[in-house]
Amino acid sequence: MRRMDLELTDKVAIVTGSSRGLGLASARALAAEGARVVVCARGAEALAAAAQSLGPADRVKAVVADVSTPEGASRVVDAAIEAFGRVDILVNNVGKATGADIVATDDAEWQSALDQTLFPAIRMSRLVVPHMRKQGGGVILMIASIWGRESGGRLAYNVVKAAEISLAKAMSQQLAKDNIRVNSVAPGSILFEGGSWWKRQQEDPEGMAAFVAREIPMGRFGRPEEVGDVVAFLASARASWITGASITVDGGQSRSNI
Repeated sequence: MRRMDLELTDKVAIVTGSSRGLGLASARALAAEGARVVVCARGAEALAAAAQSLGPADRVKAVVADVSTPEGASRVVDAAIEAFGRVDILVNNVGKATGADIVATDDAEWQSALDQTLFPAIRMSRLVVPHMRKQGGGVILMIASIWGRESGGRLAYNVVKAAEISLAKAMSQQLAKDNIRVNSVAPGSILFEGGSWWKRQQEDPEGMAAFVAREIPMGRFGRPEEVGDVVAFLASARASWITGASITVDGGQSRSNI
């Protein structure tokens, strides 16, 4: 049987928020397929450790930057071009949203949710598209959530993740003529050390076991690498006819028909 070659060797990928969790898993999956990877995060120590785990310095570039700011986003893209000369793949993974219900969530929390999730995806995409156009194509992916496809989770999180999915769909229509594919990945509940589900599991193991039994048909939390593998596939030539899609990776957790 012929091996499925993803044709990612020497492609250049930027993955935001990639010192741990889904970002690191995405970077690892891309690097394993031969891509050169630019990783970024705000914390220098964790980022350095993540970069070292991905491969040699001539194939992995680590950039300490806050991509929720225009300056930070520009720093990452400029570093990618300086190090590798091009950008073939952008994975918009950065995201954070707190808040409570509509009455209790104030303007500052809403603005933070937009600044930490939606605007990084907008700015990073805006910066890489001219490079992708010049080289004849590329791939942009949003790490969204099942709670962007249907109601669930914190209200502000629900809204910004839905906005990311909508942004990906709209961009896919605009950029198809440039051979730039844009998709979103919608993970369900993913467990990794230090993540929100891991913290809840430490605090209330029985409650989390009951949650899994009740909410996830496959009977377990997801693993970051299961999302990373989907990212690598969608970034690859094997997914050349997929654009404008939102792909769930959730063990059957979501309830939407689409």
